[in-house]
Amino acid sequence: MAHIRKRGENSYQFKVSAGLGADGKYKWKYKTYRVTEKMTPKQLQSHLEHEAYKFEQKVLSETYVAPSEMTFSQFANEWCTKWMERELSENTIMLRLGHLDNHVLPVIGHLSMKKITTMMLLDLMENLKRVDGKDKELSISSKQEIHKLLVSIFSRAIDWKVLTTNPMDGVKMPVGAQKKDKQLNVYDEDEVDFLIKSLENELYHWKIFMLLSLATGMRRGEVLGLEWEHIDLEQKTVTVKQIIAKTRNGYEVKQPKFESFRTISLPDSIANELKAYKQHCLEERIKLQHKWVESDRDWLFYNEDGRHFGSGAPTTWWRRFTERKGLRYIRLHDLRHTSATLLIAKNVHAKIISERLGHKKISTTMDIYGHALPAADREASEKLNEILG
Repeated sequence: MAHIRKRGENSYQFKVSAGLGADGKYKWKYKTYRVTEKMTPKQLQSHLEHEAYKFEQKVLSETYVAPSEMTFSQFANEWCTKWMERELSENTIMLRLGHLDNHVLPVIGHLSMKKITTMMLLDLMENLKRVDGKDKELSISSKQEIHKLLVSIFSRAIDWKVLTTNPMDGVKMPVGAQKKDKQLNVYDEDEVDFLIKSLENELYHWKIFMLLSLATGMRRGEVLGLEWEHIDLEQKTVTVKQIIAKTRNGYEVKQPKFESFRTISLPDSIANELKAYKQHCLEERIKLQHKWVESDRDWLFYNEDGRHFGSGAPTTWWRRFTERKGLRYIRLHDLRHTSATLLIAKNVHAKIISERLGHKKISTTMDIYGHALPAADREASEKLNEILG
């Protein structure tokens, strides 16, 4: 309904909603209307309501798009706000939006939903290229993500009665060559020993960050999300309660998945390192007090103003560190895999490893690290042979 507001002696403003914009905010249309005739208050009110109604109908006729006349771009915006934002994780949303903006909207964004055919979508999928100027095909995994994106959008179009037939029904998921069992890229015990020795003269917070990553198998965002209240130095445990996650609005403190809430026992050596590091943090906070802006949280890993690191900081440091020290480069996330394979080598049960890593099912652990188990099993067999032989 139009809003009517008096502006001057004979001047009035009509305000009408034009619906949600692409940014998710309501758009408004305004019109200034002047009354030139003399009227009674009752006549004036009726006249203004009639003129405001006429303006509202004009606005609605210009902004309303019948579902069947929607362009793909318009419908994709509806899909984003009414489905994707509610159903998917932030990481998946960022991935989907990237593919939507880079690979889909430039090709079919301008087309009416009812005019998009299976053949058009087949052509889109077959001609996917990277957007870095190298004119190379996208990886199979990226193509599969775009296929999932299109399936989701057109499935919602069917559910919401925008379309009666789904043009994606005839577009199969892209498949690549049969992959061989992927070997994890991890450090062996000698490389771990070299890594630990190389950390001795590094900045204290990076030393602790790496030792915790190795000792617990925690994910990067989980380590960054640690506060001192999550560390029990008496019981020698660390509890995962939150993560630092990169979102469209920057870095945010978020809760992890339910299965990732866990308490992990710490080796004595790491607990002792943390005791010394905590004292170091207290002393450093006093020195930096004039810069300190963080008032609500007591992070283990923080900038000079007391606020937490973003995920880019440890990744950048890690790459430079491995180059400086001549250490074979593996991804920072591979330290998590290294932690797991070290435990496997020591014949720690897969169930315990699964719980330390925060896997929902032990089958996940077995799928990832199953190739490392036979070697540990042979070692266990040899030990039994020593006992029984």
